[in-house]
Amino acid sequence: MSETAAPKLSKSETVYQELRGRILSGRYVAGFRLVLDQLARELNVSTVPVREAVRRLEAEGLVDFTRNVGAEVAGIDTADYADAMQTLAYLEGAATSLAAPHLSAERLAEAAELNEQMRALQGNGFDPVRFTELNERFHRLLCDACPNRHLRELLGREWQRMSLIRRSSFTFVPGRSATSVTEHEQILRLLRTGTPADEVERVTRAHKLQTLSSYLTATRP
Repeated sequence: MSETAAPKLSKSETVYQELRGRILSGRYVAGFRLVLDQLARELNVSTVPVREAVRRLEAEGLVDFTRNVGAEVAGIDTADYADAMQTLAYLEGAATSLAAPHLSAERLAEAAELNEQMRALQGNGFDPVRFTELNERFHRLLCDACPNRHLRELLGREWQRMSLIRRSSFTFVPGRSATSVTEHEQILRLLRTGTPADEVERVTRAHKLQTLSSYLTATRP
């Protein structure tokens, strides 16, 4: 019996997913103009599905539309970013501390490998988008071992919210990446040595809040 073929995406959905991916990956940076005719030619569609896709992206806050200017990729909303980072700091701190007794040596080794990949990105040609991707994978790996399902669901929603707010804060504070790697090592050391949960939570929370502090300092007018 043959497998049921996946439903074919509409042109509008295809264009939406492509443009959204380019924005979230950092290929389209803040201020990048989305010229409908140009995108339609590039994606081999009419302007109608492109316009529909851009409207959806505008509703998500990823695109700004200005009269006489057109559609542009939105910048980071500093207030939203600060709120989301504070929320993640407390949720990740709690989830990591609860996960600690359930983290196997294999999972910790995998987290350490991700951290080494982040370390390898330092120096010339630093890729903030790739660093952010690895950073999120690092923290997800630790938090996924948290036995509290509701806390994991809350984290999932906040990580999704953060992906819509910013593409990569490390674009603004590339120097923070090296310190972040060192702080990851400290977190892993605490987890390996059975440090009390409240200390694991405190250090993990402080790690996230320090990234927020560095970003706010770097972007302050």
